[in-house]
Order: sequence, then structure tokens, then C-alpha cells
Amino acid sequence: MGVGVSLFLIAVGAVLTWAVDVQTQGIDLNTVGVILTVIGLAGLVLSLIFWGSWGGWTTVRRRDIVYDDRSPTAAPTSAHRRRVIQEDEEV
Repeated sequence: MGVGVSLFLIAVGAVLTWAVDVQTQGIDLNTVGVILTVIGLAGLVLSLIFWGSWGGWTTVRRRDIVYDDRSPTAAPTSAHRRRVIQEDEEV
């Protein structure tokens, strides 16, 4: 369940809980609204926990590698240096 579905369930549950005033036999719409709201909130929390950029199970390790291509006797300039950023995703 994604964030969009969770927000939809929360909205439908809130409407059924607080905006609908209809008496039906065999089903209580207020209770259905509360159940949908709780399920939507639980889905939203779980979606945020497992969302890759916010949390989740994967970690990204970042390494900066600097290559120095100049000869040992050359004057130190930045023209002979290359900076490479390498990101490894671990599962």
C-alpha cells in the first residue's frame, strides 16, 4: 500500500466517520469509517518507514576516491587530479 492509497483510505474513513449521517441495518458506517481511517494511518506509517529515501532496509555507502595523475616531480596543481564519487548500495 502506497502513500496515495493510504491518504485515500484516511479521507474516505474521515468522511464516513464525521460527515455521513445515515442509519443502515446490519452495518455501522461510523465504525467502517474508523476502521478505514486506522488502516490508512497504519499504511501511511509503514509506507514512510519503508520508503527508500526516508528510511528503509537499504543503506548507501559513499566513497570519495581521488586519483593523482601527476608525476612525483611535478608541481602540485589541481589540473592533474580527478575526483570520483562512488556509491555502493547494500541490501
